[in-house]
Amino acid sequence: MHGSLGLNGRLDFLSGGGQTGALIRAHDWAATPLGQPAGWPYGLATLVSVMLGSNQPMFIAWGPERTLLYNDAYAEILVSKHPAALGRDLLEVWHEIRADLLPIVEKAYGGESVHMDDITLIMQRRGYPEETHFSFSYTPVRDESGAVAGFFCPCTEITGQIMAERRLAAETERQRRLFEQAPGFITALTQPEHRFEFVNQAFRHLFGDRDFVGKTVREAFPELEGQGFFEWLDQVYATGERFVAHHVPIRLQASPDSVAEERFLDFIYEPVRDEAGRVTGIFCEGHDVTEAHLARTAIAASNARYTSVLAAMGEAFVVLDEEYRITEINAEGLRLDGRHAGELLGKTHWEAFPGSAGTPVEAAYRRAMTERVPVELDHLYKYPSTGRDLWLALRIYPVPGGVAAFYRDISERMRAEEALRHSEERLRTALGISTVGVLFWGEGFALTEANDAFLAMTGFSREEAIGLTWQQLTPEEFHPESWRAVEQVTTLGEATPYEKQYFRKDGSRWWGLFAPRKVGDEVVEFVLDVTNRREAEAALRRLNEELESRVTDAISERERTEAALRQSQKLEAVGQLTGGVAHDFNNLLTIIRSSVEFLRRTNLPEERRRRYVDAITDTVDRAAKLTGQLLAFARRQALKPEVFDVPERIGAVTDMLRTIVGSRIRIEADIACEPCFVEADITQFETALVNMAVNARDAMDGEGTLTVRVDALAEMPSIRGHAGGPGTFVAVSITDTGSGIPADRLGQIFEPFFTTKEVGKGTGLGLSQVYGFAKQSGGDVEVESEPGKGTTFTLYLPKVERDGASDDAGSRSDGDRQEENGRGCRVLVVEDNIEVGQFSTQLLQDLGYETTWAANAHEALRLLEEEHTRFDVVFSDVVMPGLSGVELGREIGKRYPSLPVVLTSGYSHVLAEEGRHGFELLHKPYAVEDVSRVLRRATRSRVALQGAMTDKA
Repeated sequence: MHGSLGLNGRLDFLSGGGQTGALIRAHDWAATPLGQPAGWPYGLATLVSVMLGSNQPMFIAWGPERTLLYNDAYAEILVSKHPAALGRDLLEVWHEIRADLLPIVEKAYGGESVHMDDITLIMQRRGYPEETHFSFSYTPVRDESGAVAGFFCPCTEITGQIMAERRLAAETERQRRLFEQAPGFITALTQPEHRFEFVNQAFRHLFGDRDFVGKTVREAFPELEGQGFFEWLDQVYATGERFVAHHVPIRLQASPDSVAEERFLDFIYEPVRDEAGRVTGIFCEGHDVTEAHLARTAIAASNARYTSVLAAMGEAFVVLDEEYRITEINAEGLRLDGRHAGELLGKTHWEAFPGSAGTPVEAAYRRAMTERVPVELDHLYKYPSTGRDLWLALRIYPVPGGVAAFYRDISERMRAEEALRHSEERLRTALGISTVGVLFWGEGFALTEANDAFLAMTGFSREEAIGLTWQQLTPEEFHPESWRAVEQVTTLGEATPYEKQYFRKDGSRWWGLFAPRKVGDEVVEFVLDVTNRREAEAALRRLNEELESRVTDAISERERTEAALRQSQKLEAVGQLTGGVAHDFNNLLTIIRSSVEFLRRTNLPEERRRRYVDAITDTVDRAAKLTGQLLAFARRQALKPEVFDVPERIGAVTDMLRTIVGSRIRIEADIACEPCFVEADITQFETALVNMAVNARDAMDGEGTLTVRVDALAEMPSIRGHAGGPGTFVAVSITDTGSGIPADRLGQIFEPFFTTKEVGKGTGLGLSQVYGFAKQSGGDVEVESEPGKGTTFTLYLPKVERDGASDDAGSRSDGDRQEENGRGCRVLVVEDNIEVGQFSTQLLQDLGYETTWAANAHEALRLLEEEHTRFDVVFSDVVMPGLSGVELGREIGKRYPSLPVVLTSGYSHVLAEEGRHGFELLHKPYAVEDVSRVLRRATRSRVALQGAMTDKA
């Protein structure tokens, strides 16, 4: 059978399909017009396979009998008609809607495809009629002859969707009716350009019928441009945030040529969102509040006028109701009271002013309230809020619903009246005082009246005194002072009090203190007899001079005592230091002496001899370090400058600093300059770091943070009033979080032996060493501190550029490191100490040098004058009587430029303060190989210099 599967054909097309597929496979198709599946046409088999593999509801009607086949999804549409519908006539299965389906089925069998998005059918699939809606397509299927054998239908039930749309439409219509009937204006806008979707009747009534729906707001209301409404809508649409406005003015035009009318609106713009949360439109609801706004504005204007009148009143104003409660009070009333309005309004007058209860004020208010008559009185008010007592002039008037009171502060007037009364009383009292004279001068400054006290002072009777002028009463030498007083009181109304002498009746003189003042047309002058006071003052001056002399002597004695005490304290500190140094030196000398005694033994084994020699060498090194520290404290050490990187050295000593300060202090490094090279004594630099770190540790009591910072500066700042240094500097700062240093101590901390620590906790030498090292190295040290906030020490050293040269130790040639041989080299030794001179010449001779010893600089110059060419080098001590080694070296440089000079010293303030002066320097104590190396280097430099001079010649 070409058009079918055949008896032996595969039935794979019936595989799958879920429950319905299983029913199809189990169905007795032989009892149907289709017959066994093996004989089904190929096209039918293909459609069945597609249908069973799909999740969309599908069915097939095949053959003239419209035999029905369907899948699981369509079975859910059949509900109770499944599974009986399988293999039956489609129209019989849906007999209740046969009339609806038959025309469509006939079109399909007629070869016409039928598609419907929504068909309404009244089905009975659950035992009762129900309205259903479907979207479907009937597609005719033809056999091999081209005739329609059936049709294939994919379909979707849309009943739920249609019902939801109906409910939504009904709800929308209901809301539309509600919105239409709402008293406030309502509109719905869609899309970013705010297109009208709906407006209610109130909206049309307010804004006119402008054919809104479909238009944008800008199209419907062009006159709103510049009034802010467009911008507010854009803002709500863009941000999704509602906008609420109250009493917003809007200017509308009935037509483009008409005058704009101003209205006032309350409204809200509410964003409308879709299911994804996106803003799709704006809902607007509001009310026309023009009449309310105008009424409120009128009331506000009235109140403002009323308030401004009350505020402008110079008098205080208060209104009481019939229960004497304060209903209103103006600004002047609040100013006098000192309280806020909220503290007074609503209270009765007696509650607000308890001191007025039972006084004439209460009686006045009650009379005005009950008798309805105005009442006036002056009364002293006690204000509980400020504690002030104010005299008030009170006027109370009856008003509807209560009384109104006007009152003003008359305290100044009352005080003036009281003062006048007191003044008159004081004047009467003053005139009667027996110790103060009172004079009344009239025209021409003639006496018109005088009190009894003045008459008693002068011895005149009243009749004798009246008519006298001040010139008659005043000695001539006091006339200039009196004339100045007359001019002052005439022009200014009063004169500066002054002292002068007056005549008594008997011609004797007395001292008076005068104070004139003009009163009306008269000048009143008060006078006090100060004769006894003047005499007492003279005696007191003499006594003060004597006491001042004695106090000056006492202060000088105290200063001498304090100076002696400070010197004693320094001597005590020096004694402590000396004792400690002596103890250490005695220990070192013990080792040296014991070793020497053993070395004198002839039978001492070579191994032990070397051991004692090494012990002596180590002990000498230790002694040299000890003296170096003492010289550093004294600022007299001769430094050994080397070029080194400051951050690198700080990193190298950080572990040592952590050991010194302890584990409870955290050390932080802040290196802002890397690398940073300086030329200084490395040992003294590290000692300065240690001293500053120990000082910080003690200030923090062993716990806190120590910050070490390195910076490069364009110049050194001014420190302690000294100008800063030019050129670049490296600043090493050490900051602690300790107790700080009082401001009055900052100027003393670098002094030797000065310390702020307790007795036994510091000698005051550490910071002195830092200062000495800094100054000798061409820099300085600065301190910044505030009690309770820590201290920062900053060490400034000149910055240098790193070059290829290194220190002496690093530039020694192989020949320098080998044992030196001085044979053939002639040395002039200059040493004032006999023992050292003998030792030095012997040491040099043992090394093969030819030596000549001069006991001082003058002798050395004499030997050089005799024959300077007999010497290859001068080896001189620095500290000598007369000319020092440095001065000798300078003189030799002038006279014999090619003759090298090597200086040696264990102590020299000149070297310490000014450096090497260009000479080779050998520090005492020195080793044999050090002496030989320095001398050989000096002689080599001489040869080079002589060669250069020869070439130049």
